[in-house]
Amino acid sequence: MKNLTLIEHPLIKRDITILRDRDTPDPVFRVVLKRIAMILAAEVSRDLRLKSLNVKTPLERTSGHALAQDVVIVPVLRAGLGLLEGFLDVIPEARVGHIGIYRNEQTLQPVDYYSKFPRGLRKSVVMLLDPMLATGGSGSAALSFLKEKGARAIRFVTLLAAPEGVRLITRNHPDIPIFTTVLDRRLNNRGYILPGLGDAGDRIFGTD
Repeated sequence: MKNLTLIEHPLIKRDITILRDRDTPDPVFRVVLKRIAMILAAEVSRDLRLKSLNVKTPLERTSGHALAQDVVIVPVLRAGLGLLEGFLDVIPEARVGHIGIYRNEQTLQPVDYYSKFPRGLRKSVVMLLDPMLATGGSGSAALSFLKEKGARAIRFVTLLAAPEGVRLITRNHPDIPIFTTVLDRRLNNRGYILPGLGDAGDRIFGTD
């Protein structure tokens, strides 16, 4: 799994435990997810290029930096929205696109229903956000769709990943780096991650 980067941090490990707990209420789940998203955003953006600029402090002029690359954040609807706010807090310059994909519960295959992207994807660093990389079908479909729209520098960011999903993304998109906090054990017969944290979308929006 050479394309996989595990972002290990004491605060993430603490917060993942809170998210896994079935008794964590939805409002707390959202707050904790945002905290993790902010750490993820800082780690995933670690190699973004900078440009120099001059600023005037209250005392004198000095040199500083601004991002030299355009960033587009694309949450996969709807669960990806749970990561979006934390990413925008860390990278407020970013523009936002959306992909609507859901998994057919019978076939486990992805079904797309909506997309909207900013212009200039080809020249942007695109961060695709989806909290759960389970079968990998939805993630792989979203990556294919982004490539069709011209995106080239794409980073797939997820909270939890199953080995099955990582293998599918790596096989279908060997050029795409995957960032996650935990590689869980496996999928169950319904395509849910074990031990996982349940359905992230339901827990974010209180629809379980």
